Amino acid sequence: MMDDSSHTLLNARLMRSALFVPGDKPRALDKADGLGADAIIIDLEDAVAPDRKAEARLNAKSAVPRLKAAGVYTVLRIAEPGSPDLAADLCVAADTAPDAALIAKVETPEQLAAVRKRLDEAGFDGPVWAMIETPLGVMNVEAIAQQAPLNRLQALVAGSNDLAEGLRLPENAQRRETLTPYLSRLVLAARAMALVVLDAVYNAYKDEEGLQHEARQARALGFDGKTLIHPSQIYPVHDAFAPSASERAWAQTVVDAFEDPANAGKGAVPVEGRMVELMHLRAARAVLAAAQTKE
Repeated sequence: MMDDSSHTLLNARLMRSALFVPGDKPRALDKADGLGADAIIIDLEDAVAPDRKAEARLNAKSAVPRLKAAGVYTVLRIAEPGSPDLAADLCVAADTAPDAALIAKVETPEQLAAVRKRLDEAGFDGPVWAMIETPLGVMNVEAIAQQAPLNRLQALVAGSNDLAEGLRLPENAQRRETLTPYLSRLVLAARAMALVVLDAVYNAYKDEEGLQHEARQARALGFDGKTLIHPSQIYPVHDAFAPSASERAWAQTVVDAFEDPANAGKGAVPVEGRMVELMHLRAARAVLAAAQTKE
C-alpha cells in the first residue's frame, strides 16, 4: 500500500487554478511558467487532434522538466483507460516524471488500478489525478476515491462537457445548475478521502462575469479550485476563490477570541452572540492563511 504523503503535499498548497495547455502548442507551453496558474496541465488527450499526438508527446518531453525546474506544479493529462494512445502517453510520463499524471475518463476503481499498474511498470511512480466526466464515473466516484491509498490518487477533476453530453442535458443557461448534484458527489468523495477536488472548465473564456459566477458556485460547493482553458481565466478564478472581506474579518475575530488570555484552554468561546468551537478556529486560520497568499 502506498502512503498518503502525496495527498498531504498537494493539500499544503493552493490549487485554485489548473490551466490546460494543449501539448501540440509549443508557444503556449513556452509561456506557461509565467502565467501564475497554481498548476499547468499539459494535455495529450482531447485538446490534441489524433494526427498531432506524436508532436504533442515530443513537446511534453521538453516542457515538463522545464516547467518543474521553474517551480510550476506540472501535470500530464494522459489518455483514458483502454485507449490505443495510452501506452505512448505512459512512456512520456515515465520519461518526464511530472508532478502528477491526470487520467482521462476514469469510470471504475478497476480502471484506475489498471492504469496505476501500467504507470508503475512503465517507470512512473508519482501521484495520479482522475478525471470524472461520465455518468458511470460519477456513479462510482466514491469507490474510486476509496482506492486512493492503493493507487496514490491525489485529486479528482470534474469534466462537465462530457458529463453533460452523457446525461443528455440541453445546451442552455441552466445546464450548470442541473449538474450541481452530480458535481457535489465528487466533492463529498474527495473530502472523505482527503483528496483535492477541482471543478470543470468554463468554455466561454471571454465571459469573465460568467466565469467568476461559476467559480464562486464551485467554491460554495466545496471545490478547491477550477480547471481552466485560457490564461485570461487565471486571476478571475483566483479572485473568486479568495476569502471575502467579511470572511477575513470574521476569521480574525474568531482567532482573536481564542487568543484572549481570558479564554485560555477553552474549547468553545462566545463571539458576537454565537458560540464557536476549535473547529471554527481551524477554519478561521485557514481563511487567514489563504488571504495572505499573493496572486
